[in-house]
Amino acid sequence: MARPGLAVETRIDHSAWRLAWPRAKLEARRTLLQSAKFPEIDPAVSGTVVVVLTDDERVRELNLRFRGKNKPTNVLSFPDPSQPLGGMALAFETLALEATKQDKKFVNHVKHMILHGFLHLLGFDHQTKREARLMERLETAMLSEMGIPNPYVIETKTRA
Repeated sequence: MARPGLAVETRIDHSAWRLAWPRAKLEARRTLLQSAKFPEIDPAVSGTVVVVLTDDERVRELNLRFRGKNKPTNVLSFPDPSQPLGGMALAFETLALEATKQDKKFVNHVKHMILHGFLHLLGFDHQTKREARLMERLETAMLSEMGIPNPYVIETKTRA
């Protein structure tokens, strides 16, 4: 069961998202609400998570402004001092390229990055090996509940 105090707002700021993921608003909301039911997530978590589906240029600007890195990245999470949660921005071109290079379905990869950003908003991190293992296990379990394969397993293709 989803947490009653968790709300999700999704904004589409780049038109390519509408073609690549027509059900983005509905599925982003479902992804976050379903993940909030996991026992590792504090049941007191409440507030609004804003998911902004944008492009590389906007994410590059945000990454430079807030992290001093002049390049796009797949997802950036931003806590909000006025709420217990915050928001995240996802870069279309970076995610599409990663999905192609990693031979993953685009929507599955985006859902993974939404979960990744959400966990960062909740205080999870991957600065140490222990933190990374915990975060990866949680992401993998959440994705499995949605029928999405483990994103950390890279399958090698062989020729017949």
